[in-house]
Amino acid sequence: MTGTDDQSAAGAAQLAGPQADLATKPDTDQENPDATGLVDIATKPFWVRHYTFTGTTVGLIFIWFSMTPSLLPRGAIFQALVSGFSGAIGYGLGVFSVWLVRYMRTKNYSPPPPRWAWKVLIPVALVVQVLMAIWFHVWQDDVRDLMGIAHLKWYDYPTAAVLSVIVLFTVVEIGQAIRMLVSFLVGQLDRIAPFRLSVTIVVLLLVVLTITVLNGVVLKFAMRTMNNTFATTNNEMNPAIATPKSPLRSGGPQSLVSWESLGHQGRIFVSGGPTVEALTKFNGAPAAEPIRAYAGLNSADGITAAAELAARELQREGGLQREIVAVATTTGTGWINEAEASALEYMYNGDTAIVSMQYSFLPSWLSFLVDKENARHAGQALFEAVDRLIRQLPEGQRPKLVVFGESLGSFGGEAPFMSLNNVLARTDGALFSGPTFNNTIWTDLTATRDAGSPEWLPIYNDGHNVRFVARPSNLDRPKDPWGGPRVVYLQHASDPIAWWTPDLLFSEPDWLRERRGYDVLPETRWIPVVTFPASVRGHGGCRGCARRARPPLRRRRRERLGGGVVTAGVDAGEDRAAATVVARQRLARASGGRAPRHWSALADPRPIRRALRRRRARGSRR
Repeated sequence: MTGTDDQSAAGAAQLAGPQADLATKPDTDQENPDATGLVDIATKPFWVRHYTFTGTTVGLIFIWFSMTPSLLPRGAIFQALVSGFSGAIGYGLGVFSVWLVRYMRTKNYSPPPPRWAWKVLIPVALVVQVLMAIWFHVWQDDVRDLMGIAHLKWYDYPTAAVLSVIVLFTVVEIGQAIRMLVSFLVGQLDRIAPFRLSVTIVVLLLVVLTITVLNGVVLKFAMRTMNNTFATTNNEMNPAIATPKSPLRSGGPQSLVSWESLGHQGRIFVSGGPTVEALTKFNGAPAAEPIRAYAGLNSADGITAAAELAARELQREGGLQREIVAVATTTGTGWINEAEASALEYMYNGDTAIVSMQYSFLPSWLSFLVDKENARHAGQALFEAVDRLIRQLPEGQRPKLVVFGESLGSFGGEAPFMSLNNVLARTDGALFSGPTFNNTIWTDLTATRDAGSPEWLPIYNDGHNVRFVARPSNLDRPKDPWGGPRVVYLQHASDPIAWWTPDLLFSEPDWLRERRGYDVLPETRWIPVVTFPASVRGHGGCRGCARRARPPLRRRRRERLGGGVVTAGVDAGEDRAAATVVARQRLARASGGRAPRHWSALADPRPIRRALRRRRARGSRR
């Protein structure tokens, strides 16, 4: 029995790892200390007995690395979370490395660090933490200047530094508690079973129990709470948004969809857009009233039923008799970028029909994590329902069919298509803004881009049918004319939602190795493991600071993109004129509404050309 007990004790020591050594072994260089060593360790500081030196050192290094700049600005709280979890990962790697070395050397415990090691580490860590907070200040100011948003307050920087250490040791304490639980259970089970079998059983039971609790209790409760919370927001009626009086809008007279069931974003969409007067004034010709069809999550029982209802609503409103029909895939809450919708209506002087539907109550970032398949399902179901109605028409009477979506909407917008060729065969154009790293077609096109073009702004097949743009002038990359149908991806090198993949853990991405994007700091570096959590948040990582900015970050980006995407295909002089922000603002003021943007890359540019020529003619008469 003694031999068995010794083996079990040795196995338990290996399982506990180096942390257990510090808690049970004296901090001395002797491998067989006497009882006086136990008195010594009891007098040592708490952190020496409770934390491993190697784990703490590596954890602090990971914290410092995490304070280097990434793609988007970070607020103090978010930075503290990133740094804390990065430090916890580093602590775990440090502990594991010590355990692995000890295991390879068949040692029961590791020699402790020299007595002076902790005395040196603590003051050095404090000094470096202060220095990194200062550099964090500099880097954050630089990236905020690059994005055109407000700087953090002075107190945000020490707040981030202090909270990051608190988060680190909080996570480590949780890990310590789990380790102690495993050690205790293994010790109990070891009385009736071999040590290795005990370890296997305990670990498997804890994993199964954790997954069961998370999925069966925690996750369901969290999802139910979030759905109830956001459903309340979705159902709130804004008195400033009136029920449409036009039968050409969902929720209005003769509509198949009730006004209440459209949801918050659906009601905003169908009640918005340019008026007939604004369109007529802008284009200099009598305009038609644009059609907007929409089905909310509460409008039908299920996504497929809602898609069919939205398609029937489009048909009822006369959308199939318009010159162009656009199928828009929304973000999580049902939101549609008004700039993209209005641009199409300005281009075609109102002879348009836009159809969309809601598939979730959740915000886009949360829907991306838990509701992604619903976005795919909605994009596919809605397009198929509309496409089926259009194909029932005689070939000469069919309207043009285009698709668009932003962020999670771009992911759902790609869903009906298997490849780029499929998009070109089934549509007359597509516009996908802010594609996510899960967009399959976008990922394939980027991976097979032409040699020499950067990952953040690729050229595919010499730009014959698809182009990637971050600025208006990018539509002319390459210079050769491009045919139709046209597919455009609007994207930014600094948008983490496009570049955040598990590959970031252990391999440097091309978008950092190649020539940098114009909105990525030169100081941004890839750091193994650390870059992955630092880039985790693509939506709202700097939301708090963006609210203080004027105007918000993402709207500024859309403004910078505007004119060039609108005017692709017009002559060079007109393109340059409309591609400037000033020209767009003047056109908007002249029309009494929004200036067009985005869509001329895909369809007929003649309305823009006519509007510019009329403005020039009026200017020459003056």
